[in-house]
Amino acid sequence: MQALKETTGGDFHPHIYLLDGNNLVAYIQHKTTKPFYFKNPIKHFDKRGRQFVEVKPNPFTTKVVSNTVAVQGSKGSTYYVDPDAKTCTCPGFNFRGSCKHITELV
Repeated sequence: MQALKETTGGDFHPHIYLLDGNNLVAYIQHKTTKPFYFKNPIKHFDKRGRQFVEVKPNPFTTKVVSNTVAVQGSKGSTYYVDPDAKTCTCPGFNFRGSCKHITELV
């Protein structure tokens, strides 16, 4: 699980998102501390055109069952692959909808 805060410029109120691979599991609204968990994760959370930073420590306390596996990219980055949903957090998957990390893991 990965907690991300949106840092995209402009007049908006950034939320903190809890992602399981590319699936949105929960979020915390701007200026609040209480997370809202979805009954069913939102598949393929679209991050195109938006900027995020990872939040550490993770502000979400509830553990969600996940099959997500952390994999090391060829240039040292860590990506999260969900073999069941066949999703990955790498830029290649976000652009093409497939990547070598899923192929190698499955």
